[in-house]
Amino acid sequence: MTKDDLILSARDLVQPEPEIAGEYAARKDAMASRVVESLGQRADLDKLIGPDNSSMMMDNAHNMARFMESMFERYDPPTFVETILWVFRAYRSHGFRLTFWSAHLNTWIETLQAELSPEASAALRPYYDWIQTRIPVFTALTDPAGPDSG
Repeated sequence: MTKDDLILSARDLVQPEPEIAGEYAARKDAMASRVVESLGQRADLDKLIGPDNSSMMMDNAHNMARFMESMFERYDPPTFVETILWVFRAYRSHGFRLTFWSAHLNTWIETLQAELSPEASAALRPYYDWIQTRIPVFTALTDPAGPDSG
């Protein structure tokens, strides 16, 4: 799968209604803090993020909340894909392990369900599921050795 394939696939995601985007926007900071707290309690945190990366993990959660807010307000598939690719490259270069992304996204999904209305959670979860199911593709496309290195 190529970046262009990802963008085509991302076009299937439906921009949420303004009320749902607004609910997310109102709760984003609290949700990011909850994600940081949940991940911070994991016994395997250092294995997920590498040594001395706790503050970077915190920044990631809050940056993700702001980025997703912008996508929910004005969804743009190329920007969505390009940003995720950048994040994978940048955080992996700082020692974040591939297993971090699954743990991080699972925590976000749990947080959406706990913090938002059922309608908002259901409308927004497809974005997180979309990323989650494509972790291997993002990994391959951002592998420092290149996607064709086998």
